[in-house]
Amino acid sequence: MTKRKTLKGLLAGAAFAFSLPLAANAAEHTFNLQSFLPAQATIPSKIIDVWADEVEKASGGRIEIKRFASMQLGGKPPDLIDQVIDGVIDITWNVVGYTPGRFPSTEVFELPFLVTDARAASSAFWQMMQTHMEATEFKDVKMLGVWVHGPGVIHSADPVNTPADFNGMKIRGASRQVNALLKQLGATPVGMPVPAVPEALSKKVIDGTTIPWEVTKALKVPELVSNHTEFTGPMMYTVTFVLVMNKDKYNSLPDDLKAVMNENSGIKFSVFAGGTQQDYDDPSRQLAVERGNNIITLDVEQSAEWAASAAPVQAAWVEEMKGKGIDGQALIDEAKKLMADYK
Repeated sequence: MTKRKTLKGLLAGAAFAFSLPLAANAAEHTFNLQSFLPAQATIPSKIIDVWADEVEKASGGRIEIKRFASMQLGGKPPDLIDQVIDGVIDITWNVVGYTPGRFPSTEVFELPFLVTDARAASSAFWQMMQTHMEATEFKDVKMLGVWVHGPGVIHSADPVNTPADFNGMKIRGASRQVNALLKQLGATPVGMPVPAVPEALSKKVIDGTTIPWEVTKALKVPELVSNHTEFTGPMMYTVTFVLVMNKDKYNSLPDDLKAVMNENSGIKFSVFAGGTQQDYDDPSRQLAVERGNNIITLDVEQSAEWAASAAPVQAAWVEEMKGKGIDGQALIDEAKKLMADYK
């Protein structure tokens, strides 16, 4: 009996020993990717996981990307880009507006009533990133992708039909330009990362929030407010996103694996990301419909009145950019042309 147990133990030990090199060699390069939304939300599950899975597959298993949702590795959403720069984490996607004013050229895509389609804007954003921003504002990171979400929507406790309805309302905004828009239209802007929105709504710290339909499902917004205002034509606003990697970690890759990262990133991924986020607006909107919430769809004429009221925001941004040595009007003109040329 003792000999049999000893033999079994030796065989088990040998099997374990033989398995070790396989486990150790499963991936030559392992990177962590931290983000702030729960893993089941649209961006982590339908965009970032798809991207990471494709990179792993194309690398033949030589690259592994471990994903950590809801800030599991620590810190707060505004910390994410610096966490990548400092090497605390390897990869992140983040809302550019969580670091207000730090990447000013990206704000061209957040100006009110400028963007009409997330795919076209994401394509233009990537092209302008390469031309104007990658070697300047984003020189400390490896750029993997950039995009915008679908139409911005107002979700509020009370109905919002005209800018005058905003008077006295505290409305959450996701970026500096969205907050400038809210202020211009008469609301009191309240800046906060999107994970804080449900608690702020439930405790009535804010009277409403600006977010696209897509993320309302994960945040349960249709359960917290019953009014939703959407626009016809150009979007009231969008928010910009970036997927970035620590430069040293990227440079540590051999050329063939750098090629894998590059081939699965860039303009193709950016368009996929923006388009996917926009495509998931409708399913989340349907949840509000099924609850019987009040969905206000402003027509072309009503939306144009809002756009006219918001026009000073764009003019103020152009003037502000002059002080930073940036030709804001040229960026607007280029963005419009690239979006119009998108097919």
